Amino acid sequence: MAPKAISQLVEEHRPDLAAYQELYKHFHANPELSNQERETAATIAKYLNDKVSTEFDIRTNIGGTGIAALLFNGSGPTILLRADFDALPVEERTGLPYASKKRMIDADGIEKPVMHACGHDMHITALLAAAELLVSAKDSWSGTLLLAFQPAEERGTGAQAMVDDGMYDPKRHAVPIPDVCLGGHVMPMRAGVVGSRRGLMASSADSMRITLHGRGGHASMPSRLVDPIVMAASTVMKLQTIVSREVDPWDTAVVTVASIQAGDAENVVVDDARMALDIRTIDPKTREKIKRSIKRIVDAESLASNAVKEPTYLTTRTFPITMNDEEVTAKLEETFRAHFKEGEHGYTSEAQKLGGSEDFSILGTAVDRPCSFFTYGGTDPELWDKCEAEGTLNEKIPINHSGLFAPVIMPTLQVAVDAYAAGALTWLLKK
Repeated sequence: MAPKAISQLVEEHRPDLAAYQELYKHFHANPELSNQERETAATIAKYLNDKVSTEFDIRTNIGGTGIAALLFNGSGPTILLRADFDALPVEERTGLPYASKKRMIDADGIEKPVMHACGHDMHITALLAAAELLVSAKDSWSGTLLLAFQPAEERGTGAQAMVDDGMYDPKRHAVPIPDVCLGGHVMPMRAGVVGSRRGLMASSADSMRITLHGRGGHASMPSRLVDPIVMAASTVMKLQTIVSREVDPWDTAVVTVASIQAGDAENVVVDDARMALDIRTIDPKTREKIKRSIKRIVDAESLASNAVKEPTYLTTRTFPITMNDEEVTAKLEETFRAHFKEGEHGYTSEAQKLGGSEDFSILGTAVDRPCSFFTYGGTDPELWDKCEAEGTLNEKIPINHSGLFAPVIMPTLQVAVDAYAAGALTWLLKK
């Protein structure tokens, strides 16, 4: 009966989402880059206190702009619900009346357009609405609700920064250690769809910048140069053999050279070539092997090209493998099956693995607690059905990190709110 009772509570206590639709538009129009989310964090804290409930114990400035909001409601487990809230250096091209026109100075001192191109604005809004739902239903549950609003997910540093800043340290922020951690993400799937998955949910990710050091000069005198562009070209081609020739075909890995930068004049060869690499793996041993292979190849190509000095390496991002706990996810399946209509346009327990990577699980694994991460769709159902019929889903459906990515607000918001609230009640509901 518990899953049915949870569904009934969600239906009964779901707040009027009209105000939250406007709040979503505000967040969408006012994005902030990773580690600069001060106005967003202030808005979250104020809304939670002024509009949701003054009963929340709100602890701010955790790991930068992170927030932990606690609602103590008697004895019972502590359930963490997480929403990330940073945006991306992407220029919005949706044409929406609430489209972002914001620009910010990034960490390198360069002004960039900023957009919520990954749906974190939906995550924030849905968690705030779910908080209101759970406050309204608090006579029916017992325990501690822990809302974790996390910065800098796009850089892969936000969750770790919150932990490192003493989020769970009794002498620092003193947030109680959760028994279960739940998170969700809007994806380019048909709105109304929600999915969970046991086990592997997202790959690890490692990003780095490598500088190859040559000796530049006039393009007409190549014999006097050590050309870093040729060096980079040779290196890129050799790096392509790592996955095809060094990784077991039954394993999965991706090595991408996402950027090469080396001058801009037709008749000048610059001293250095800079490459940006992205690595995705699903096995820790493969992860370390690939990183060693990259260094071996880059070092060797640099030596073979007579580079003036050894390559320079800078790790820029690192994300853990996201593994959904089997037992926690099994319980979540029961609740979601009872609340969402199971099927092609509703709930599935075989959600696709994420194409990207996540740092959410650090909030649990750092204190040896289980996690589960679910997904839900944000694409207009009419657009999805049209593209599905045409066979153009890959070509015409904007994906995360695209300047065209903008979830249709409803029913996306309601699905996300229900998933957060039902997920928490799976453990908090009074027996």
